[in-house]
Amino acid sequence: MLRSIRSIYSLLAATAVLLLGSGLLGTVVSLRAALEQFSRGTIGMIMSGFFLGYVLGSYLCPRVVHAVGHIRSFSAFAAIGCASVILHGLWIDPLVWLLLRVITGISMLGMYLVIESWLSSMSDNRTRGSLFAIYMTINLLALGGGQYLLLVYDIGSLAPFALTALFFSLALVPIALTRMVQPTPVPAGHLGLRHLYATSPLAVTGALISGLIGGALWGMGPVYAASVGFDNAGIAMFMSGIIFGGALLQWPLGHLSDRHDRRLVIFLVCLMAAAAAMGVYFLVDAHPRLALLPAVLFGGGAFSIYSLSVAQANDHLHAEHVLETTRGLLLLGGIGSSIGPLAAGLLMEWRDTHVLMIYFAGLMLLLAAFAWLRRYTGETINTREQDEFVMMARTSPAVLELDPRVDPEEPAAH
Repeated sequence: MLRSIRSIYSLLAATAVLLLGSGLLGTVVSLRAALEQFSRGTIGMIMSGFFLGYVLGSYLCPRVVHAVGHIRSFSAFAAIGCASVILHGLWIDPLVWLLLRVITGISMLGMYLVIESWLSSMSDNRTRGSLFAIYMTINLLALGGGQYLLLVYDIGSLAPFALTALFFSLALVPIALTRMVQPTPVPAGHLGLRHLYATSPLAVTGALISGLIGGALWGMGPVYAASVGFDNAGIAMFMSGIIFGGALLQWPLGHLSDRHDRRLVIFLVCLMAAAAAMGVYFLVDAHPRLALLPAVLFGGGAFSIYSLSVAQANDHLHAEHVLETTRGLLLLGGIGSSIGPLAAGLLMEWRDTHVLMIYFAGLMLLLAAFAWLRRYTGETINTREQDEFVMMARTSPAVLELDPRVDPEEPAAH
């Protein structure tokens, strides 16, 4: 296993560096927009642009990789990403930022795509599961660690954007200098919604709600934390606590779901996350530091929903359909993420900033109710026949080739 990791250390290093910058960027853009006194609805619209770019990139970026190869594609995506990040600090305008967020989302998806398809090509049946787990752990830890870079420079200056651009540039170094053979290109995204819903209504609903929550969290979470009185260190602790909560609690929750009716586990996880969100709501004004504890629990539930939804869908699939369905759930989550910041921003503008936690709790309770309903209306799978839970994050379709539940010989879905 160590030999396998050594052979792909450049890809893992590029991932860590890239996501340190990405973790910082989303928080900086959100806080700087608030500092510039953009309305909550406008901030939500701007932050939605990134996830819209993600969805568009799922269709556009594979064509670029196919045309010019992985190294050249990564170089182009990194350069475009650097330029768009720097322009955030040079041209402060809501419409310009919306366009830049879309461009940044496309470039980030492209860089993910290159790294993940390369990782897939370097793995085999013996190492795929371990590499997948290591990669997902690096994802969450780097995104969480990136929050603390918020403390390095003043939010009102160009410096945080320059620092993010620096990380984007440095991520190019291990890719450009690698001696690994470039893999074959990955297929573009595909979304067969009718088939997905027929396969598992709960998985489709869970992926969509996971996106609605995750997009709003990344986009409006820093604005919420700042408005309730956290300083920059507090904002970093709040956001990283939610992210690290997701990293720490996904495994035990997934382990639980492998041994019990997955619908019941989703129901209970949603109730836990809803209660945690309301705990933050009631504690944050009087005891802000104490509110970090339910924030960690909320992160554990919120980040688990997507993985549990994928596992729920896989319980109902034949092996040859796993990859196509999981790709569809990934894109569906991206669509939810592109809607989430705008919906949350408009709610926060209509009421007040505190409504964000009610938004999270409401969506979790909605999914809990649907999961409970599906226990009585859906097909029951024997727990011995359930597929194994795998921790996942919504990145690019290429990472699904590493999922140990996917048959590596399965033909690509177009």
